[in-house]
Parts: sequence; C-alpha cells; structure tokens
Amino acid sequence: MPFLIIALGLFALITQLPNLWTRHILKKYSTPDPTIPGGGGEFAAHLIKKYQLPVSLEETQAGDHYDPIQKVVRISSQNFHTNSLTAIATVAHEIGHALQDHSGYEPLIQRTELIQRSQWLQKFSAMALTATPILIPLMHTPIVGLITFGAGFIAMGIPVIIHLSTLPMEFDASFNRALPLLKEGEYLNDSQLKIARKILLACALRKC
Repeated sequence: MPFLIIALGLFALITQLPNLWTRHILKKYSTPDPTIPGGGGEFAAHLIKKYQLPVSLEETQAGDHYDPIQKVVRISSQNFHTNSLTAIATVAHEIGHALQDHSGYEPLIQRTELIQRSQWLQKFSAMALTATPILIPLMHTPIVGLITFGAGFIAMGIPVIIHLSTLPMEFDASFNRALPLLKEGEYLNDSQLKIARKILLACALRKC
C-alpha cells in the first residue's frame, strides 16, 4: 500500500511539472501593456468577426477554452478584461481552436469524441476513490489498494494521456493558427511576438 501511494505521488508530481512552467509563463506576462489597445474580450470579438466564425463569446471563471460542442470561445475574466500579452496570445490560441473547428480539422473532432468517451471512466474513478475510506476497514485485502491505485491513475492519468495524444492539435492551434494571425494582423511588434511564442507554447502545454 505505501508503495502504491508513493507511485501515485510521483506520477502526480511528474504530470504537474509542465503546469508549473505554464503557470509561471502565463503569470509573468499577465501585466497590462499600454501599447495594446484593448482587452482579451475585445480582441476575441474582433477576431470572431474578422474570420466570420460561427461561434459565440463568453466570459468564464472556468479557464480559457474553446467548446467545440456548443461552439463557444470562453475567456477567463482576467484575460477578458486585461490588455496583457498573456491575454492576447491566449485569446489567439483559443481562436486557433475555433478556426480548426470551422475548417473541419479532424484531430479536434477526434479529441472531442475521446473526451466524451473517457468521462464515464473518470466518474467511475471518482466513485472508487470516494468509497476507498469505507472499504479499507471492511475489507482487509490488497485488492483495495489496487482499486485505489487504479482509480487514482484514471483520475489523474486519463486527462494527461488525452492531452499528450492531442498535443499536435494544440501546437497546430498555437503555431499554425494563432501565431500567423498575430503576425499577419500586425497586432504585436517583433519583441512582443517573441514573448507571444512562449505564451503560445504554454497554452499548448497547459493541460498536461
């Protein structure tokens, strides 16, 4: 049992390392920039109109993301109202996903289906982890530890596995969609674009 707990702890630590870096980058460049004329929400609305995307725009507390099922670009409150490099690059990344969807980009469709199919597994793992404290006193058997390990691996591992398998799609959103639109629209100068590359990489790795 202690070995399983240690193994789960190490797995959790390894999977969180990319998130630590992405949080650092996104926070580092989240300071308002007076050379940027509007916040992330205004920029998102501008891009949706410019590319004639059949999507809506929402401010959210759940983190920046594009919902391909409801066709909604959701921008966090901080990025929605802030004219920072993080806000602008993050919006460009999410619009990149909307552009993928609009063009029928197959990896995005596959990812959406994969997430939907994995939801029942995550629900099962959550139930198993909740039941573990009750089962341990009742069942003095190693199988409880195996169930706990399996449930913990599913809860933490499935989202990571899904994101790793779809990293090419995330990189496409950042570097084949978002970066070109930032360059072609001349929304950022050369020094800002260098920083935007880091932020776009952080956006691509964010869910690891």
